[in-house]
Amino acid sequence: MASITVRNLPDEVHRALRVRAALHGRSTEAEVRAILEEAAKPARRIQLGSLLADIGRRAELSEEDQAVFEQRDKTPAEPVRFE
Repeated sequence: MASITVRNLPDEVHRALRVRAALHGRSTEAEVRAILEEAAKPARRIQLGSLLADIGRRAELSEEDQAVFEQRDKTPAEPVRFE
């Protein structure tokens, strides 16, 4: 896992991070990780099944045809093994 060092962080920012971390019941490091994860992840991840269902609605498919999209298997796929 990667690590990062932040230099020259103002004292008031560090204090604010410590307070925020305490309010969330975690360490300052865990709080910074949570902030970075939230900032870095996309605002709205497009999911293929939802996109296909939306296309079906726009194409005016019947409700029976649209129901097929709702019945899809939502379990994550297993990674490919090269053994």
